[in-house]
Amino acid sequence: MYQKNKEIDFLSGKIFMPIVQFAIPVLFSILFQQLYNTIDTLIVGHTLGETALAAIGAASPIYDLLIGFALGFGNGLAIVTARSFGAHDENMLKNSVAAAIMIGAAVVAVITVLSQIILMPLLQILHTPAEIIEEAYRYISVITLFTVVMFAYNLCAGILRAVGNSIMPLLFLVVSSFSNIALDYVFIVVFHRGLSGAAEATVIAQGISAVLCFAYVRKSVTMLIPGKTNFKFNKSLYQEMTAQGLSSAFMMCFVSASTVILQSGINQLGYLIIAAHTAARKLCSFCMMPYNAMSQTMNMFVSQNCGAKQPWRIRKAMKYAYEFCAVITIFITILLWIFAPAMIRLISGSEEMVVLQNGTLYLRVVAPCFFILGVLNNTRKALQAIGQKILPVFSSIIELIGKILFTAFFIPRMQYMAVIICEPIIWCFMVVELLVVFWRDPFIRSGKEKEPS
Repeated sequence: MYQKNKEIDFLSGKIFMPIVQFAIPVLFSILFQQLYNTIDTLIVGHTLGETALAAIGAASPIYDLLIGFALGFGNGLAIVTARSFGAHDENMLKNSVAAAIMIGAAVVAVITVLSQIILMPLLQILHTPAEIIEEAYRYISVITLFTVVMFAYNLCAGILRAVGNSIMPLLFLVVSSFSNIALDYVFIVVFHRGLSGAAEATVIAQGISAVLCFAYVRKSVTMLIPGKTNFKFNKSLYQEMTAQGLSSAFMMCFVSASTVILQSGINQLGYLIIAAHTAARKLCSFCMMPYNAMSQTMNMFVSQNCGAKQPWRIRKAMKYAYEFCAVITIFITILLWIFAPAMIRLISGSEEMVVLQNGTLYLRVVAPCFFILGVLNNTRKALQAIGQKILPVFSSIIELIGKILFTAFFIPRMQYMAVIICEPIIWCFMVVELLVVFWRDPFIRSGKEKEPS
């Protein structure tokens, strides 16, 4: 059904090694994708100063909220494609790709227009300090104007991963990431474009990866190219894909909205605390990459095996994923306890003790809790993959409510310490709900008898 030299076989044979083989390219894809924002932060911090760095930090949650909906929708659409691949239904595979293009185009159009209307009001509502609000607006408005670029790459990459190919999306991101580094230097240092230049460099680099990915699919993976008949409206398919897309999108939207709300509390602590938190979160993004790579891998593994009606393979794979999270957490905790101060100094470019001390404290407290987050993300992705649409979203609602409570009641009293302990406490409540729902699901429970000991 598909070129075997590029495909990882999730449907038969061993379980652990195919997961690792698929996850490694996904990990490096996340790494290079993260470089888009981190290179911006590094160059901005060292060339434009702490005010510009804080502006990126203040704008990031809003960017995540608007873009997260589109990307979440794309990920939800890819789940249906992976199930069709697992069921060996090539016609439905093409139909799902055609539906993903049509539904995705509509979603991107709405988000692009909406973002240009609400960006400045949102920054004002979130109490963004006056000295950084204009810079924050210039940065985020450029990126959100080109939502289609990011969505196009992630849709193509998601479809490739749905059929077991995680190598090519990585290669395209490597090219675009190095382009982003060069363009950052040109626009910020040479052309003196400031934060607008950083945003423009990011958009162009993402455009390169989107074009490369689309060209590869068109030339080498023709099984994914729908014909005219595949674009024929299929009510049940469009309903399923829209529901799956909305489930994933709203989940990410609630997560991003909760981050925006938390950022509103952080913004009232001053620009140095904003800079400290921005640097710490950038480092956290790197630390969480192995967990995110595994959860994305499990999303595709579970989707394919759900289509193939093989719950016993899903059960075994999930246990491997949990063990992986435990090992990675031990390593990252040791690393951050030793090197956190130097890392904060490198990312922020600051010598302010407020920035260095608070950023370091955040990393050292949160690091051991990454295990909980890893289990949470793997279980939530697996639930989506087996067709659960409401319960994964409910976990995000728990997060939203928790961050509202912390922002309203605890940050004013405990200051930045409330920000530090906020997410680990909320993760504990979320993971309990997800674990109970997943392991009690009838489909997953049906595989217990065939599960290898």
